[in-house]
Formats: sequence, C-alpha cells, structure tokens
Amino acid sequence: MALEPGTVIATGTPDGVGMARTPQRWLKPGETVIVEIEKVGELSNPVALDSFKP
Repeated sequence: MALEPGTVIATGTPDGVGMARTPQRWLKPGETVIVEIEKVGELSNPVALDSFKP
C-alpha cells in the first residue's frame, strides 16, 4: 500500500488486551509508547494519568 502525504494511519487495541496477557500488563503514567514505520518516521506518545471519570 502506498502512503501519500496526508495519509492517516489509525491504530489501537481493543479493551482487555492487557488483562489477557500472562502476566497481565498495563501501561503506566510515565511510560512512552513508540511506533516506528521504516522510511516514514516515528510516533511517540507519553502515557499520562487518566483524569476522565464517567
């Protein structure tokens, strides 16, 4: 698939993925998620404490 300027790449994981791992693994505030696509670049997202309360 060719990527053109302005192409959006949407990624994500369904709820419960961390719970299904052995041992269970959850992202914690202060960690950073880094995704790299060769010849395209790198996306770095810091994990922050979620202040959303339904």
